Amino acid sequence: MKSDSIKLGAQNAPHRALYHALGFTDEEISRPMVGIVSSYNEIVPGHMNIDKIVDAVKIGVAMAGGTPVVFPAIAVCDGIAMGHTGMKYSLVTRDLIADSTEAMALAHGFDALVMVPNCDKNVPGLLMAAARLNLPTVFVSGGPMLAGHVDGHKTSFSSISEAVGEFNAGSITLEKLAEYERKTCPTCGSCSGMYTANSMNCLTEALGMGLRGNGTIPAVYSARIELAKRAGMAVMELVRKNIRPRDIMTEKAFMNALTVDMALGCSTNSMLHLPAIAHECGIEINLDIANSISEKTPNLCHLAPAGRTYVEELDEAGGVWAIMNELSKKDLINLDCLTVTGQTVGENIKDAKNLDHNVIRPVEDPFSETGGIAVLRGNLAPDGCVVKRSAVSPKMLRHEGPARVFECEEDAQAAINAGLINPGDVVVIRYEGPKGGPGMREMLNPTSAIMGMGLGESVALITDGRFSGATRGACVGHISPEAASGGPIGIIREGDTVLIDIPANKIELKISEEEFSARMAAFKPKQKELSGYLRRYAELVSSGARGAVLN
Repeated sequence: MKSDSIKLGAQNAPHRALYHALGFTDEEISRPMVGIVSSYNEIVPGHMNIDKIVDAVKIGVAMAGGTPVVFPAIAVCDGIAMGHTGMKYSLVTRDLIADSTEAMALAHGFDALVMVPNCDKNVPGLLMAAARLNLPTVFVSGGPMLAGHVDGHKTSFSSISEAVGEFNAGSITLEKLAEYERKTCPTCGSCSGMYTANSMNCLTEALGMGLRGNGTIPAVYSARIELAKRAGMAVMELVRKNIRPRDIMTEKAFMNALTVDMALGCSTNSMLHLPAIAHECGIEINLDIANSISEKTPNLCHLAPAGRTYVEELDEAGGVWAIMNELSKKDLINLDCLTVTGQTVGENIKDAKNLDHNVIRPVEDPFSETGGIAVLRGNLAPDGCVVKRSAVSPKMLRHEGPARVFECEEDAQAAINAGLINPGDVVVIRYEGPKGGPGMREMLNPTSAIMGMGLGESVALITDGRFSGATRGACVGHISPEAASGGPIGIIREGDTVLIDIPANKIELKISEEEFSARMAAFKPKQKELSGYLRRYAELVSSGARGAVLN
């Protein structure tokens, strides 16, 4: 065991003295030390129940012969951070989480880890740490929130975001907005649609790093406590078999995750996180791989915000394993990949059934023959950009219109709220990329305002920032290179024509080549005065096309 080097022999008596100071018995000291990385806090709804999950994991570890030891990881609530300076600190925490977990695990010589994350950057940050540390590791999330209910319809976080736009447009009253506010998020857990948190927790299953139900069993169900106990027991089996994350997170496993991503219609943020996790495994994923997988992968689910079903219904329908079983019927899943169950993907999913064809379409009758995410390229985004195709109205799959240019999210939001955006416009928000923001803020408020004000089928939005998983509509993010790095999004002028052609995977600024070259030659990106962590982050972060990993 790794921890033996700090526990055994006379020379390690000082270490054992400190274990005794913690109240450990000799028996506990002699067993494998299992670090339980707890993301519990009292500010993130997806994390307020994690103390219960952690307690259950501890029981499972102890039952299986290990010594559980809890240490923390931070987490930002993207919803609370949305629309202000706080959102600059969301993506950047992914690397803080990975770095701090690495420091704690190696400083204390843990033999194995159980990661207990839930929300947006916290899941990929801990997956990055797991790959980097390569200790036997199992993931068990805090679980999704139940959907809310307003006027007999289920609701999720995107419902309240769009309700603000409806109120500003005069479509609903202040009283109705207050009802949405009270009823949209009725329980703890990660917000109930296929947003980034639930996307990443489902993709953790697809990667093989989480047990069945990790991404879908609701936070408030007792079954999640049982899952946590099984995760604690499972990690001890991985210790005995010496199965490690890089044995599981192979290139084939990432292809499985990308395939499930396309079938599920996950958040576009997965196109930042999967490449970053793969990078820690020594595997490079570029955006072109996503399009090649999307071309052959049917989209089987339309969960909120793309449709009217929610993660609780996905769980009832059979969950991630049922989706993988459907996909395997077309030989789209690598069945020989190892997983944290100690068995292969094929062994895991062979009996998984699709119990509701309204939630998970059969592979022979998909929502579409191509996947839920598309990568676009063109003179405006030579390194690529990303759109959640499954959440775009058919009317907006191809759109050409005049650019309305804004240098930050706040300016765009003010213009939308003031009714200055017209049908047909293409809203451009720049200097919000990984370096330019810095931190690549999510643009949920402007996209929700556009939808809420009834412009969702006539207005597009493009940005070098990114979008919440709650965003829907013709919203194109991660435009790379970003403006702050000299990208062409920085040369767009008010009134220029922008073409977005999602079926053709194309995005273009419709000016002559001569004019384009002249503008690029004269372009000098704006610089922001930065300090503290954001300054260091801006200096080190790479393009969104590379997953915004730190150089």
